[in-house]
Amino acid sequence: MRIETNSGPAEAEIDYPAVPAFLLVFTHGAGGGVDSADILTVRDTALAAGGVVARVLQPYRVAGRRAPGKPELQDRAWMELIAALRAQIGPALPLVQGGRSNGARVACRTAVELGARGVVAVSFPLHPPGKPEKSRRAELLAAGDADVVVINGGSDPFGIPDTADAAEVRVIPGQPHSFRKGFDTIAETLEPWFRRWRS
Repeated sequence: MRIETNSGPAEAEIDYPAVPAFLLVFTHGAGGGVDSADILTVRDTALAAGGVVARVLQPYRVAGRRAPGKPELQDRAWMELIAALRAQIGPALPLVQGGRSNGARVACRTAVELGARGVVAVSFPLHPPGKPEKSRRAELLAAGDADVVVINGGSDPFGIPDTADAAEVRVIPGQPHSFRKGFDTIAETLEPWFRRWRS
């Protein structure tokens, strides 16, 4: 599905369960796509729990760029594409959103305005590598009352959010920012969490 935004077109790959119970919109990290093993694990787990899953390639990636640009423009495009997806898929379905790395930042920053019930933050980049003083904790907390689950690698150079800053923080030991294994742990963490959003 192609979605027009003020930042250019986005693309969404949508998978439907037999009986839709909620909508999960999930996106990639800064230079990535929507077919990484961790993102596919999130998709499969949500589908099994009754989620319609839209994996979104953001406008800057559709345009061939690796850097997302200004957060304000990225957030605005995200809100536009969420509105389009909800209109097409079903505005009555509970909205859960998320992403990996930069995508997790976008999902947290926009959760309140979009009325998201939950946020899945995979590899949330708490700070730039080696610069813990430049914390992005405020972005994580911007999700407000949304139920945030964070899944990070234990060796992530971008840091690991504190357990006090999310409903759940799961750490996969020994894994860097881009997971090489531990996908079963992602599924085990999210399976009961997604089932909470069944309407």
